[in-house]
Amino acid sequence: MSPLLDQLEGLIKTGRPRESVLAQALVAVLADFHSETGTIHRLDAQNQVLKLVAQQGLPPQLLEVVGTIPVGKGIAGQVAAQNRPVTLCNLQTDTSGVARPGARQTGVGGALCVPMRRDGKLVGTLGVGTRREYEYTAEETARLEEAGRLLAPVCAFD
Repeated sequence: MSPLLDQLEGLIKTGRPRESVLAQALVAVLADFHSETGTIHRLDAQNQVLKLVAQQGLPPQLLEVVGTIPVGKGIAGQVAAQNRPVTLCNLQTDTSGVARPGARQTGVGGALCVPMRRDGKLVGTLGVGTRREYEYTAEETARLEEAGRLLAPVCAFD
């Protein structure tokens, strides 16, 4: 197991409140990925929206925008809709239409967002972003997915 995954398991075992564990876990994930921004969204399946439960590095004016994301909209929404990772090499110049118009305000270049699954069921998304243009590798994607799998029980509605 990687040092990141060991660290996340340790955080989960502390018994701290959910919000504290997710916030600290996100800090650890960002350090491991050398990233400046990150989000964890919890899926509200009944209303088909993602709700922000932890974030690091987002500009204050974006917090309301990313606080609730419809499934299918934006990067995290696409991850939830497709139940698979979404990555962008440079969000600032991306023309795919995946990123929402306000996403450029983050200053993020490379972005990676993965589904968080509990017992095979989507419960949220975990995303990281870096200010530089960056293409995430298959190994990095797999590592972020594993981090999401470990954190999914903490993130899930019970």
